[in-house]
Amino acid sequence: MPPKPIIIAAPSSGSGKTTVALGVMAALKARGLRVAPFKVGPDFIDPGHHAAVCGRSSRNLDGWMCGREWVAGSYARGCRDADLAVIEGVMGLFDGASGEDDAGSTAEIARWLDGRIVLVVDARSQARSVAALVKGFVEFDPRLHFAGVIFNRVGTPRHEELLRQAMASVPGLPPVLGCLPREENLALPERHLGLVMAAEAGLDEAFAARLAAAVEAHLDLDGLLQTGGQVSTPDTSLRSGAPTLPTVRIAVARDEAFCFCYPENLELLQAAGAELVFFSPLHDRALPPEIDGLYLPGGYPELHAGELSENVSLLGEIREAGTAGLPIYAECGGFMLLAESIDGQAMAGLFPGAARMLAKRKALGYRHVELTADSLLGPAGTVARGHEFHYSEMTLPEEVSRIYRLSRRGGEDLGREGYCHGNVLGSYIHLHFGSNPQLAENFVQFCNQGKIHHRGTETQR
Repeated sequence: MPPKPIIIAAPSSGSGKTTVALGVMAALKARGLRVAPFKVGPDFIDPGHHAAVCGRSSRNLDGWMCGREWVAGSYARGCRDADLAVIEGVMGLFDGASGEDDAGSTAEIARWLDGRIVLVVDARSQARSVAALVKGFVEFDPRLHFAGVIFNRVGTPRHEELLRQAMASVPGLPPVLGCLPREENLALPERHLGLVMAAEAGLDEAFAARLAAAVEAHLDLDGLLQTGGQVSTPDTSLRSGAPTLPTVRIAVARDEAFCFCYPENLELLQAAGAELVFFSPLHDRALPPEIDGLYLPGGYPELHAGELSENVSLLGEIREAGTAGLPIYAECGGFMLLAESIDGQAMAGLFPGAARMLAKRKALGYRHVELTADSLLGPAGTVARGHEFHYSEMTLPEEVSRIYRLSRRGGEDLGREGYCHGNVLGSYIHLHFGSNPQLAENFVQFCNQGKIHHRGTETQR
């Protein structure tokens, strides 16, 4: 039987889901339990905090991007060698890709995985009204299972008493699992793409210990544990048998500037036959040797533009490799690295355009992608889904091919994107390879074909 996860949800963003989820994860780990962390939706930042606390990768569960079957498999893979699972929701419980249904929402994931929902309610400036709010959420979709309520930012013991009285006065409401007081030292700082990354936020062992102590002191952790099920998962390997292609080496950027990558994108590349070699555009002066492809994920290159610009040798290698035909796939921040510059700081220059940061958000939302031409991700007609969220823009000349046809859920045309220059493909879209696992196989095959052709040329010399 599939496990029943604990799902930390809320009526809206800003209620304290991340703080509560991290506190619960930290407290359970402090008890010696192996916690499998997950995040609903496309976000990269919260999973980074989960990983820092739990000591293992956190996976995204996104119903709109990847569908029910993939979500179930991803959840099972993430639960391997774990004692229980904690899922942090996204936005409000029922908020997702549409206002008409729960596609892409926490509620959708809760239904699919038969999860036990713990509703985190910001209790500031409220008392009896919280009972009306909770009652509305509990009754909105009878298919969901609510295990309890946690009140956050509770002001005084008298405030807590009023909240508990309000909940007890209405029949059928879930139990109150605890009340977290307002404490400045439990808040995480934010920046333009959301919360800051774990290392920058000071999310170290001391902070995790404070979170764990707050949860142990103010929440009924034993009652919370009774809401989840023990993990027992079937075989959910991404691929059966040996890879059909010879192994290729793909270099993957990974450091403080390039840290936005879905774990299963990498796992799918490995399952397709790739050996992944990680490197740092910030700290390494050269690309890894003998590579057949390059993957540049997103992140925060704008925060490190000066350091990146000073790494002249590495930028030169990337430029030379791309010009020579090395397959390069770059997303968002990785795409910006391939521009001529970021806010005036010189970059690799494989794309004839400059990236600049804006004061206001440039783009946000889910994207459906269809390839209009053959590329390293597959032939024309290949489809995938992803997410776009950035505060930068880059204007490229018309002669640079645009091979993505973009649309929103429902089919609204968003124009062309996906910039292709030789064997280099760059885009602001973060594609989830789980939306179409063939993408990973196509990329590996493309790298492998180039490798074979290159070897063939050498043989003829």
